[in-house]
Amino acid sequence: MNRTASDVPKIDAAAAEGAPFSVRGVNSALDRRFPGVDSMQAAARRRIPRFAYDYVAGAIGRDVGLARNRDALDAIAFMPKLLADGADDPDIRCRLLGREYSAPFGVAPVGLVGLVWPRAPEIMAAAARRHDIAFALSNFATADLESIREIGGDNAWFQLYPPNQDAIQASLLRRAHAAGYEVLLVTVDVPMSTRREHDIRNGLSVPPKVDLATLASIATRPRWALETLVHGAPRFRTWEPYLPSGASTATGARLLGRLMDGHITRDQLKRIRDGWPGRMLVKGILDPEEARDCIALGADGLVVSNHGARQLDAAPSSVECLPAIRAAVGPEVTLVADSGARSGLDIARMLAMGADHVLLGRAFCFSLGALGERGPAHLVTVLKAELRGALAQMGCPSIDRLPEFLLRGG
Repeated sequence: MNRTASDVPKIDAAAAEGAPFSVRGVNSALDRRFPGVDSMQAAARRRIPRFAYDYVAGAIGRDVGLARNRDALDAIAFMPKLLADGADDPDIRCRLLGREYSAPFGVAPVGLVGLVWPRAPEIMAAAARRHDIAFALSNFATADLESIREIGGDNAWFQLYPPNQDAIQASLLRRAHAAGYEVLLVTVDVPMSTRREHDIRNGLSVPPKVDLATLASIATRPRWALETLVHGAPRFRTWEPYLPSGASTATGARLLGRLMDGHITRDQLKRIRDGWPGRMLVKGILDPEEARDCIALGADGLVVSNHGARQLDAAPSSVECLPAIRAAVGPEVTLVADSGARSGLDIARMLAMGADHVLLGRAFCFSLGALGERGPAHLVTVLKAELRGALAQMGCPSIDRLPEFLLRGG
Protein backbone atom coordinates (compact mmCIF):
# COMPACT_ATOMS: atom_id res chain seq x y z
CA MET A 1 0.00 0.00 0.00
CA ASN A 2 1.40 3.39 -1.00
CA ARG A 3 1.43 6.04 1.71
CA THR A 4 0.94 9.71 0.83
CA ALA A 5 2.54 12.57 2.70
CA SER A 6 -0.80 13.41 4.27
CA ASP A 7 -0.95 9.95 5.86
CA VAL A 8 2.25 10.54 7.90
CA PRO A 9 1.69 12.12 11.33
CA LYS A 10 3.79 15.17 12.11
CA ILE A 11 5.64 15.98 15.32
CA ASP A 12 4.02 18.74 17.34
CA ALA A 13 6.68 21.47 17.37
CA ALA A 14 5.55 22.81 20.75
CA ALA A 15 5.65 19.35 22.33
CA ALA A 16 9.19 18.82 21.06
CA GLU A 17 10.61 21.51 23.35
CA GLY A 18 13.10 19.93 25.74
CA ALA A 19 13.28 16.65 23.83
CA PRO A 20 16.11 14.19 24.62
CA PHE A 21 18.40 15.62 21.95
CA SER A 22 18.31 19.09 23.53
CA VAL A 23 19.10 20.26 27.03
CA ARG A 24 16.00 21.67 28.65
CA GLY A 25 16.40 25.23 29.92
CA VAL A 26 19.90 25.81 28.50
CA ASN A 27 19.76 28.77 26.17
CA SER A 28 22.33 31.23 27.40
CA ALA A 29 26.07 31.69 27.34
CA LEU A 30 25.93 31.68 31.16
CA ASP A 31 24.62 28.12 31.18
CA ARG A 32 27.26 26.96 28.76
CA ARG A 33 30.10 28.54 30.74
CA PHE A 34 28.84 27.40 34.14
CA PRO A 35 26.76 24.22 33.79
CA GLY A 36 27.52 23.04 37.33
CA VAL A 37 29.38 23.65 40.58
CA ASP A 38 32.70 22.25 39.30
CA SER A 39 32.92 24.92 36.60
CA MET A 40 32.01 27.61 39.13
CA GLN A 41 34.70 26.40 41.52
CA ALA A 42 37.34 26.51 38.78
CA ALA A 43 36.35 30.06 37.86
CA ALA A 44 36.26 31.16 41.52
CA ARG A 45 39.80 29.92 41.96
CA ARG A 46 40.89 32.21 39.11
CA ARG A 47 38.89 35.25 40.22
CA ILE A 48 39.36 35.58 43.98
CA PRO A 49 42.59 35.80 46.03
CA ARG A 50 44.18 32.58 47.15
CA PHE A 51 43.55 33.24 50.85
CA ALA A 52 39.82 33.65 50.15
CA TYR A 53 39.62 30.59 47.91
CA ASP A 54 41.53 28.36 50.34
CA TYR A 55 39.35 29.57 53.22
CA VAL A 56 36.25 28.31 51.40
CA ALA A 57 37.55 25.25 49.57
CA GLY A 58 39.79 23.83 52.29
CA ALA A 59 38.84 21.85 55.36
CA ILE A 60 41.15 20.84 58.23
CA GLY A 61 44.12 18.55 58.71
CA ARG A 62 44.82 16.41 55.66
CA ASP A 63 41.30 16.95 54.23
CA VAL A 64 40.41 13.35 55.04
CA GLY A 65 36.97 14.43 56.23
CA LEU A 66 36.42 16.43 53.06
CA ALA A 67 37.12 13.33 50.96
CA ARG A 68 34.92 11.22 53.23
CA ASN A 69 31.99 13.58 52.69
CA ARG A 70 32.40 13.16 48.95
CA ASP A 71 32.96 9.40 49.01
CA ALA A 72 29.96 8.78 51.25
CA LEU A 73 27.66 10.66 48.88
CA ASP A 74 29.09 8.96 45.80
CA ALA A 75 28.44 5.55 47.39
CA ILE A 76 24.66 6.17 47.44
CA ALA A 77 22.98 4.73 44.35
CA PHE A 78 19.37 4.69 43.15
CA MET A 79 17.44 2.01 41.28
CA PRO A 80 15.52 3.62 38.40
CA LYS A 81 11.91 2.49 37.92
CA LEU A 82 11.17 3.71 34.45
CA LEU A 83 7.68 2.36 33.78
CA ALA A 84 6.36 5.21 35.86
CA ASP A 85 3.23 7.33 36.02
CA GLY A 86 3.34 10.94 37.16
CA ALA A 87 7.14 11.25 37.11
CA ASP A 88 7.53 13.43 34.02
CA ASP A 89 7.37 16.65 36.07
CA PRO A 90 8.65 15.77 39.56
CA ASP A 91 7.46 17.83 42.50
CA ILE A 92 10.45 19.31 44.34
CA ARG A 93 8.52 21.68 46.58
CA CYS A 94 9.36 21.32 50.25
CA ARG A 95 7.22 21.93 53.33
CA LEU A 96 9.47 22.75 56.28
CA LEU A 97 8.92 24.32 59.70
CA GLY A 98 5.42 25.52 58.91
CA ARG A 99 5.92 26.94 55.42
CA GLU A 100 6.50 25.82 51.86
CA TYR A 101 9.65 26.47 49.83
CA SER A 102 10.10 26.03 46.10
CA ALA A 103 12.87 23.46 46.62
CA PRO A 104 14.29 21.28 49.42
CA PHE A 105 17.61 23.09 49.62
CA GLY A 106 18.95 26.40 50.84
CA VAL A 107 22.06 28.43 51.60
CA ALA A 108 24.09 27.29 54.59
CA PRO A 109 25.48 29.86 57.04
CA VAL A 110 29.06 30.83 56.17
CA GLY A 111 31.12 33.09 58.41
CA LEU A 112 33.31 35.78 56.87
CA VAL A 113 31.59 35.16 53.53
CA GLY A 114 32.25 38.75 52.46
CA LEU A 115 35.86 37.67 52.00
CA VAL A 116 34.72 35.68 48.97
CA TRP A 117 32.83 38.56 47.37
CA PRO A 118 31.79 41.96 48.74
CA ARG A 119 28.18 42.14 49.94
CA ALA A 120 27.92 38.37 49.72
CA PRO A 121 25.21 37.99 52.42
CA GLU A 122 23.05 40.64 50.78
CA ILE A 123 23.42 39.01 47.35
CA MET A 124 22.61 35.51 48.62
CA ALA A 125 19.66 36.65 50.75
CA ALA A 126 18.13 38.50 47.79
CA ALA A 127 18.56 35.47 45.51
CA ALA A 128 17.03 33.15 48.11
CA ARG A 129 13.97 35.35 48.48
CA ARG A 130 13.56 35.74 44.72
CA HIS A 131 13.76 31.98 44.14
CA ASP A 132 11.89 31.07 47.34
CA ILE A 133 14.53 28.97 49.07
CA ALA A 134 15.94 29.26 52.60
CA PHE A 135 18.96 31.40 53.45
CA ALA A 136 20.73 31.03 56.80
CA LEU A 137 22.75 34.03 57.95
CA SER A 138 25.80 33.28 60.06
CA ASN A 139 26.20 35.67 62.96
CA PHE A 140 29.82 35.85 61.81
CA ALA A 141 28.77 36.92 58.33
CA THR A 142 29.76 40.33 57.06
CA ALA A 143 26.32 41.93 57.29
CA ASP A 144 24.17 42.75 60.30
CA LEU A 145 21.20 40.56 61.08
CA GLU A 146 18.64 43.37 60.78
CA SER A 147 19.52 44.36 57.21
CA ILE A 148 19.55 40.75 56.01
CA ARG A 149 16.07 40.10 57.43
CA GLU A 150 14.81 43.07 55.42
CA ILE A 151 16.43 41.72 52.25
CA GLY A 152 15.65 38.03 52.74
CA GLY A 153 12.20 38.37 54.30
CA ASP A 154 10.65 35.18 55.63
CA ASN A 155 13.21 33.12 53.68
CA ALA A 156 15.98 34.29 56.03
CA TRP A 157 17.02 32.21 59.03
CA PHE A 158 19.46 33.33 61.73
CA GLN A 159 22.35 31.17 62.88
CA LEU A 160 23.75 31.70 66.37
CA TYR A 161 27.16 30.75 67.69
CA PRO A 162 26.23 30.94 71.37
CA PRO A 163 28.58 33.30 73.23
CA ASN A 164 29.82 32.51 76.73
CA GLN A 165 28.21 35.68 78.13
CA ASP A 166 24.51 35.28 78.86
CA ALA A 167 23.70 38.99 78.50
CA ILE A 168 25.10 39.13 74.98
CA GLN A 169 23.36 35.89 74.07
CA ALA A 170 20.03 37.27 75.28
CA SER A 171 20.60 40.50 73.36
CA LEU A 172 21.26 38.62 70.09
CA LEU A 173 18.07 36.60 70.54
CA ARG A 174 16.05 39.77 71.22
CA ARG A 175 17.49 41.44 68.12
CA ALA A 176 16.77 38.43 65.92
CA HIS A 177 13.20 38.18 67.17
CA ALA A 178 12.61 41.93 66.80
CA ALA A 179 13.96 41.79 63.24
CA GLY A 180 11.37 39.15 62.38
CA TYR A 181 13.38 35.93 62.10
CA GLU A 182 11.25 32.85 62.64
CA VAL A 183 13.94 30.14 62.47
CA LEU A 184 17.04 30.00 64.67
CA LEU A 185 19.97 27.66 64.01
CA VAL A 186 22.07 27.11 67.13
CA THR A 187 25.52 25.86 66.12
CA VAL A 188 27.15 23.65 68.77
CA ASP A 189 30.10 22.08 66.94
CA VAL A 190 32.70 24.85 67.33
CA PRO A 191 33.82 24.66 70.99
CA MET A 192 37.15 26.34 70.17
CA SER A 193 38.97 27.87 67.24
CA THR A 194 40.80 25.34 65.09
CA ARG A 195 44.15 25.27 63.34
CA ARG A 196 43.54 25.12 59.59
CA GLU A 197 46.90 24.81 57.90
CA HIS A 198 45.91 26.55 54.68
CA ASP A 199 44.62 29.61 56.59
CA ILE A 200 47.77 29.73 58.73
CA ARG A 201 49.97 29.41 55.65
CA ASN A 202 48.06 32.17 53.85
CA GLY A 203 48.10 34.47 56.87
CA LEU A 204 44.31 34.68 56.89
CA SER A 205 43.15 37.03 59.63
CA VAL A 206 40.67 39.78 60.43
CA PRO A 207 41.64 42.28 59.27
CA PRO A 208 43.61 40.59 56.44
CA LYS A 209 47.35 40.49 57.06
CA VAL A 210 49.03 42.89 54.65
CA ASP A 211 52.29 41.43 53.36
CA LEU A 212 53.86 40.93 49.96
CA ALA A 213 52.20 37.56 49.38
CA THR A 214 48.74 38.93 50.20
CA LEU A 215 49.25 42.05 48.08
CA ALA A 216 50.45 39.92 45.16
CA SER A 217 47.40 37.68 45.43
CA ILE A 218 45.07 40.69 45.47
CA ALA A 219 46.87 42.42 42.60
CA THR A 220 46.22 39.48 40.29
CA ARG A 221 42.47 39.60 41.04
CA PRO A 222 41.58 43.13 39.89
CA ARG A 223 37.78 42.73 39.82
CA TRP A 224 37.72 41.40 43.39
CA ALA A 225 40.09 44.16 44.50
CA LEU A 226 37.96 46.88 42.90
CA GLU A 227 34.72 45.58 44.41
CA THR A 228 36.34 45.32 47.83
CA LEU A 229 37.72 48.85 47.52
CA VAL A 230 34.24 50.15 46.68
CA HIS A 231 32.38 48.29 49.43
CA GLY A 232 35.07 48.15 52.11
CA ALA A 233 36.88 45.39 53.96
CA PRO A 234 34.79 42.63 55.59
CA ARG A 235 33.59 43.30 59.15
CA PHE A 236 31.57 41.26 61.63
CA ARG A 237 28.73 43.77 61.62
CA THR A 238 26.26 41.89 63.81
CA TRP A 239 28.81 41.88 66.64
CA GLU A 240 29.92 45.51 66.42
CA PRO A 241 27.45 46.85 69.05
CA TYR A 242 29.08 44.59 71.66
CA LEU A 243 32.68 45.69 71.08
CA PRO A 244 34.36 48.44 73.12
CA SER A 245 34.09 51.86 71.57
CA GLY A 246 37.05 52.60 69.35
CA ALA A 247 38.28 49.00 69.26
CA SER A 248 40.28 48.18 66.16
CA THR A 249 39.16 45.37 63.85
CA ALA A 250 42.05 43.23 65.07
CA THR A 251 41.15 43.81 68.72
CA GLY A 252 37.51 43.09 68.01
CA ALA A 253 38.40 39.78 66.34
CA ARG A 254 40.45 38.71 69.37
CA LEU A 255 37.65 39.61 71.78
CA LEU A 256 35.09 37.71 69.71
CA GLY A 257 37.36 34.67 69.61
CA ARG A 258 37.44 34.58 73.42
CA LEU A 259 33.67 35.12 73.55
CA MET A 260 33.10 31.90 71.61
CA ASP A 261 35.34 29.59 73.65
CA GLY A 262 33.70 26.65 75.39
CA HIS A 263 31.28 23.80 74.73
CA ILE A 264 27.55 24.43 74.71
CA THR A 265 26.02 22.73 77.75
CA ARG A 266 22.54 21.27 78.00
CA ASP A 267 21.63 24.04 80.45
CA GLN A 268 22.74 26.71 77.99
CA LEU A 269 20.81 25.10 75.16
CA LYS A 270 17.71 25.02 77.36
CA ARG A 271 18.16 28.73 78.15
CA ILE A 272 18.35 29.49 74.45
CA ARG A 273 15.20 27.45 73.86
CA ASP A 274 13.38 29.27 76.66
CA GLY A 275 14.50 32.64 75.32
CA TRP A 276 13.57 32.03 71.69
CA PRO A 277 9.87 32.17 70.72
CA GLY A 278 10.28 30.82 67.18
CA ARG A 279 11.45 27.56 65.63
CA MET A 280 14.85 26.30 66.75
CA LEU A 281 17.21 23.83 65.06
CA VAL A 282 20.42 22.58 66.67
CA LYS A 283 23.24 22.48 64.13
CA GLY A 284 26.26 20.20 64.25
CA ILE A 285 24.74 17.02 65.69
CA LEU A 286 26.08 13.65 64.49
CA ASP A 287 25.37 11.34 67.43
CA PRO A 288 21.88 9.75 67.71
CA GLU A 289 21.82 9.98 71.50
CA GLU A 290 22.63 13.70 71.41
CA ALA A 291 19.97 14.09 68.73
CA ARG A 292 17.37 12.70 71.14
CA ASP A 293 18.69 14.96 73.91
CA CYS A 294 18.29 18.07 71.75
CA ILE A 295 14.69 17.22 70.93
CA ALA A 296 13.99 16.49 74.60
CA LEU A 297 15.36 19.96 75.44
CA GLY A 298 12.81 21.53 73.11
CA ALA A 299 14.52 21.80 69.72
CA ASP A 300 12.14 21.63 66.76
CA GLY A 301 14.73 19.80 64.68
CA LEU A 302 18.38 19.31 63.88
CA VAL A 303 20.95 20.18 61.26
CA VAL A 304 22.99 17.01 60.82
CA SER A 305 26.42 18.40 59.99
CA ASN A 306 30.15 17.86 60.35
CA HIS A 307 30.70 21.56 59.58
CA GLY A 308 31.91 20.83 56.07
CA ALA A 309 34.76 18.74 57.54
CA ARG A 310 36.30 21.97 58.88
CA GLN A 311 36.46 21.07 62.58
CA LEU A 312 37.54 17.44 63.05
CA ASP A 313 39.28 15.51 60.29
CA ALA A 314 38.15 12.19 61.80
CA ALA A 315 34.44 12.98 62.06
CA PRO A 316 31.92 10.85 60.16
CA SER A 317 30.12 12.37 57.22
CA SER A 318 26.65 13.82 57.69
CA VAL A 319 25.03 11.49 55.20
CA GLU A 320 26.49 8.45 57.01
CA CYS A 321 24.84 9.61 60.23
CA LEU A 322 21.42 10.49 58.82
CA PRO A 323 19.76 7.04 58.94
CA ALA A 324 20.65 6.41 62.61
CA ILE A 325 19.56 9.90 63.65
CA ARG A 326 16.29 9.57 61.75
CA ALA A 327 15.67 6.25 63.49
CA ALA A 328 16.48 7.85 66.87
CA VAL A 329 14.18 10.87 66.60
CA GLY A 330 11.38 9.41 64.51
CA PRO A 331 9.70 10.48 61.27
CA GLU A 332 8.09 13.70 62.50
CA VAL A 333 11.20 15.58 63.65
CA THR A 334 12.66 18.03 61.14
CA LEU A 335 16.10 16.97 59.90
CA VAL A 336 18.18 19.31 57.77
CA ALA A 337 21.58 18.15 56.49
CA ASP A 338 24.69 19.86 55.19
CA SER A 339 28.36 19.11 54.47
CA GLY A 340 29.34 17.85 51.06
CA ALA A 341 26.38 18.37 48.73
CA ARG A 342 27.26 20.15 45.48
CA SER A 343 24.63 19.02 42.96
CA GLY A 344 20.96 18.23 42.61
CA LEU A 345 21.81 14.54 42.72
CA ASP A 346 23.64 15.02 46.03
CA ILE A 347 20.57 16.78 47.41
CA ALA A 348 18.46 13.79 46.34
CA ARG A 349 20.90 11.45 48.06
CA MET A 350 20.67 13.29 51.38
CA LEU A 351 16.88 13.42 51.18
CA ALA A 352 16.72 9.70 50.46
CA MET A 353 18.89 8.95 53.51
CA GLY A 354 16.56 10.74 55.90
CA ALA A 355 16.90 14.51 55.51
CA ASP A 356 13.91 16.79 54.96
CA HIS A 357 16.06 19.61 53.60
CA VAL A 358 19.67 20.25 52.56
CA LEU A 359 21.94 23.28 53.03
CA LEU A 360 24.87 24.08 50.73
CA GLY A 361 27.70 26.42 51.69
CA ARG A 362 30.78 25.99 49.50
CA ALA A 363 28.71 25.69 46.33
CA PHE A 364 27.12 29.10 46.86
CA CYS A 365 30.50 30.61 47.72
CA PHE A 366 31.94 29.27 44.47
CA SER A 367 29.02 30.75 42.56
CA LEU A 368 29.82 34.15 44.06
CA GLY A 369 33.51 33.85 43.29
CA ALA A 370 32.78 32.84 39.71
CA LEU A 371 29.96 35.23 38.84
CA GLY A 372 29.67 37.87 41.53
CA GLU A 373 26.09 39.10 41.94
CA ARG A 374 24.74 36.74 39.26
CA GLY A 375 26.19 33.63 40.88
CA PRO A 376 23.73 32.51 43.59
CA ALA A 377 20.65 32.95 41.41
CA HIS A 378 22.29 30.98 38.60
CA LEU A 379 23.26 28.20 41.01
CA VAL A 380 19.69 27.90 42.32
CA THR A 381 18.47 27.45 38.75
CA VAL A 382 21.13 24.80 38.09
CA LEU A 383 20.40 22.87 41.28
CA LYS A 384 16.65 22.85 40.69
CA ALA A 385 17.16 21.56 37.14
CA GLU A 386 19.61 18.89 38.34
CA LEU A 387 17.26 17.75 41.09
CA ARG A 388 14.25 17.53 38.80
CA GLY A 389 16.35 15.69 36.24
CA ALA A 390 17.58 13.16 38.79
CA LEU A 391 14.05 12.42 40.00
CA ALA A 392 12.66 12.13 36.49
CA GLN A 393 15.48 9.81 35.42
CA MET A 394 14.77 7.39 38.26
CA GLY A 395 10.98 7.64 37.83
CA CYS A 396 10.40 9.33 41.19
CA PRO A 397 7.38 11.68 41.17
CA SER A 398 8.26 13.71 44.30
CA ILE A 399 11.03 14.22 46.83
CA ASP A 400 9.15 12.44 49.61
CA ARG A 401 9.27 9.21 47.57
CA LEU A 402 13.06 9.18 47.20
CA PRO A 403 13.79 6.54 49.88
CA GLU A 404 11.82 4.02 47.80
CA PHE A 405 14.40 4.33 45.02
CA LEU A 406 17.53 3.67 47.06
CA LEU A 407 19.51 0.74 45.73
CA ARG A 408 19.28 -2.05 48.27
CA GLY A 409 22.39 -1.85 50.42
CA GLY A 410 23.09 1.69 49.09
